[in-house]
Amino acid sequence: MARLGLHISADEAAALVRSDMWLDYGASLGQPDAFDAALARRLGILSNIRIRSCLSTRPRAVLEADPKGEHVYWFSTHFGGYDRRKHDEAIAHYLPVHLGEIPDYYRRFIDPVDIVVLKTAPMDDKGYFNFGPSSLWNRALVERARILIVEECAAMPRVKGVDTGVHISEVDYIIPGDNQKMAELPKGTATDVDRAVARLIANEIEDGACLQIGIGGMPNAVCSLLAESSVTDLGIHTEMMTDGIVDLYRSGRITGAKKQLNPGKMVCTFALGAQYLYDFIDGNDEVEFHPVDYTNMPHIIMQNDKVASINNTTQIDLQGQAASESDGFRHISGTGGQSQFIRGAYASKGGKSFLCLASTYEKKGERKSRIVPVLTRGNIVTAQRTDLMYVVTEYGIVNLKGRTVAERARLLISIAHPDFREELEREAHHQRMIPRGYF
Repeated sequence: MARLGLHISADEAAALVRSDMWLDYGASLGQPDAFDAALARRLGILSNIRIRSCLSTRPRAVLEADPKGEHVYWFSTHFGGYDRRKHDEAIAHYLPVHLGEIPDYYRRFIDPVDIVVLKTAPMDDKGYFNFGPSSLWNRALVERARILIVEECAAMPRVKGVDTGVHISEVDYIIPGDNQKMAELPKGTATDVDRAVARLIANEIEDGACLQIGIGGMPNAVCSLLAESSVTDLGIHTEMMTDGIVDLYRSGRITGAKKQLNPGKMVCTFALGAQYLYDFIDGNDEVEFHPVDYTNMPHIIMQNDKVASINNTTQIDLQGQAASESDGFRHISGTGGQSQFIRGAYASKGGKSFLCLASTYEKKGERKSRIVPVLTRGNIVTAQRTDLMYVVTEYGIVNLKGRTVAERARLLISIAHPDFREELEREAHHQRMIPRGYF
């Protein structure tokens, strides 16, 4: 049944919210700003407002207006820096997910959402509001919204692909946005450790490989090194489109000619980076945005040959369990698509998955090893030991597939920082991970 498609103000839209409602803000650059500010102005007369979100790129007005969490419960499926700080203040909470499964969660397990508010590009001449750099699970949100509100933003790039927008016939209300520029994610400068890890990974990338690039300095450093290499005909099938992928494309290394799925196209579900990334994807026929259950599900990923999945982790124990989303009981990011791409890459013909990390980190002035006998108490296992393939630090690269527990321990110790290897070896023997007399 056709909806209203009425133009109203942000304050009028916020007035639709009642206590005890579930709202959904979508994700990343698609989160609303004008509506958020209007709702913040009404919080004093509301209670038990529950909002789902993902990867906030700007401060959320409703949280800033409710510093004690007395009116709003904020649930995020993946933390950015802002969500993490609010979690530390006990007013933001994590919702555990595999990112690629979220559309199915909404369709099968989550009750219809009272109000969904999505930031979009202004309506085009065919009546569509483009989702811009945040396709993700927006199609499922449209289907499950009791009330759907779009917040128009003239700065939103329009992307090409599948299910990249919503028609006015599906929209209840349209509100004007503040038209501010898209939030940017600082690229940062690659460290010597990043470059050392990237060199080891780049040496494993073959002509015709199909890349998934995760967030962070190390994966982007891989793009930089590949741009300077002789590798040819790279493809892209990734969750996140990054600045590094744009740089790699401009070097001429990406053609997508050898891909089995969407040949010639760079496939992703969302983009986050610098303004030049947003300019690059705007109307670009070579970049295809798809729902996240297409980009992230292992049975789809594996249909491309030579998939190379490149992601970060923060801690690995000597059996190969990787904790990539928490620091003990402190949640810092999310499962995202990491474990799904690890599995999809392995199942791909000639595929490889890489999990990279610096060998050490500093905490309260003390240097500590990221390779440990046992994970920090409370740490969440993001990638199971049975899933890990290549693990990379600045000291080397090892393949854990088909290795015994003792072999895994020895291999991981070999790429730990030299200052910690003796201690790790001693603890591995003490815990019987390496049997007595084993060489």
